[in-house]
Amino acid sequence: MLTKAFGSAVFGVDAQTITVEVNIDKGIGYHLVGLPDNAIRESSYRIAAALKNVGYKLPGKKITINMAPADLRKEGAAYDLTLALGILASSSQIKTTKIDEYIIMGELSLDGGLQPIKGVLPIAIQARKEGFKGFILPKQNAKEAAIVDKLEVYGVENISEVIDFFDKETPLERTIVDTRAEFEKTYQNTELDFADVKGQENIKRCMEIAAAGGHNIILVGPPGSGKTMLAKRISGILPPLSLHEALETTKIHSVSGRLKEDIGLLTERPFRSVHHSASEPAIIGGGSYPQPGEISLAHNGVLFLDELPEFKRSVLEVMRQPLEDREVTISRARFTVTYPSSCMLVASMNPSPSGYFNDPDAPMATSQGEMNRYLSKISGPLLDRIDLHIEVNPVPFEKLSEERKGEASQIIRERVIAARLIQAQRYEENDTIHYNAQMGVRQIKQYCQLPESAKALLKNAMERLNLSARAYDRILKVARTIADLEGLERIQDHHIGEAIQYRSLDREGWLG
Repeated sequence: MLTKAFGSAVFGVDAQTITVEVNIDKGIGYHLVGLPDNAIRESSYRIAAALKNVGYKLPGKKITINMAPADLRKEGAAYDLTLALGILASSSQIKTTKIDEYIIMGELSLDGGLQPIKGVLPIAIQARKEGFKGFILPKQNAKEAAIVDKLEVYGVENISEVIDFFDKETPLERTIVDTRAEFEKTYQNTELDFADVKGQENIKRCMEIAAAGGHNIILVGPPGSGKTMLAKRISGILPPLSLHEALETTKIHSVSGRLKEDIGLLTERPFRSVHHSASEPAIIGGGSYPQPGEISLAHNGVLFLDELPEFKRSVLEVMRQPLEDREVTISRARFTVTYPSSCMLVASMNPSPSGYFNDPDAPMATSQGEMNRYLSKISGPLLDRIDLHIEVNPVPFEKLSEERKGEASQIIRERVIAARLIQAQRYEENDTIHYNAQMGVRQIKQYCQLPESAKALLKNAMERLNLSARAYDRILKVARTIADLEGLERIQDHHIGEAIQYRSLDREGWLG
């Protein structure tokens, strides 16, 4: 008897429905075809033990299972439940005509229990798109799948519950999530607040500009000047995720298996802090079966690279294209996957190996030559892709000892949100651009028109600092953001002047 059950495979951040065809005939043998990996091939042992422990059995006949499309590589143990239900239906151990109305996924334990799986959200979205009635999966993943409306989601703890649902029509408890209410659980960062940072008002201003326009930023300063402390607080002034952004971000974390149990929708912008020992695949993604890297896990959030020159140069260089294109494409012989990577890069570094370049009171001095060798680990093209370069100086005792607190993150965040609303209205007809850092050449020409006096100022800076065409575009984008923070439609001279100031690493004395 031939039975069809349905599972799903995830490629990149999208899913594709897999048809599991089970045929049981005379003879003996277990034949699994359709490019399964080792985890799927081993499923027969898990299925046999699980069925025996819940009162059923693996039939002693010739079992042929095809996973279609047969030329598509399948991986992981998430097909255990799909295969088991197909075998039971095909061997007439359960009688049902509804099995083809559901996507069924789950990894089996030997006692029949179900283990959580990865990539549930894109699977649920694809199931709804293809008109399936429901999705049966492990209970730990049910809340994640239930944020997709118009799809019945049933979270189960044991295969026996699924068997009773199909064979005896015993109802399962449906998981229902109010997506809008889940989304509105926006975060209020109370632990990491800019009010706790003493002094550094110019740095806070720079970070406000970065947050308002989604610009990449690098902080350069000696040890103990507050670079890491400032960087970790930038997520507290970013605007809340939109519902579309929340779904995009949740899909990536779902595919990588990083969603915590009982979390349906990510409502906080991700903040990924990466250690300098990270490899290239860890940053941009990859592997035999590609997984998203840190730059994609930071999508719609912040990627923080502390001590930037300590990263391997090859690791930093592979980030150049994803930072520019805002997506990562990983190619393999049989397929290509693309992960979004539209994130804010926040980097920090010491100005020299000792950390005290050009400081006459420093405990260790560093020569210009040593400093240049240190900075040469970071290429010019990578620095070009960072909009804001800011020097962080040590905070004097008078500021450290002040009792008065600085401006709170919530107040700064309100100004950032107001600037982002202006940008949202400006780019409302463009699906790929949402804030100033994403502008292309056409948008820069349209929205960054300058008065003659500002053009002269920018021309002088370009010639004196020997800036690249990319740096020119970055200055215009930053100036556009500064104007948006002031609520002005046109860029003025002082906006260009301030934007030029934030190109510290282009000045003479830094790069030789």
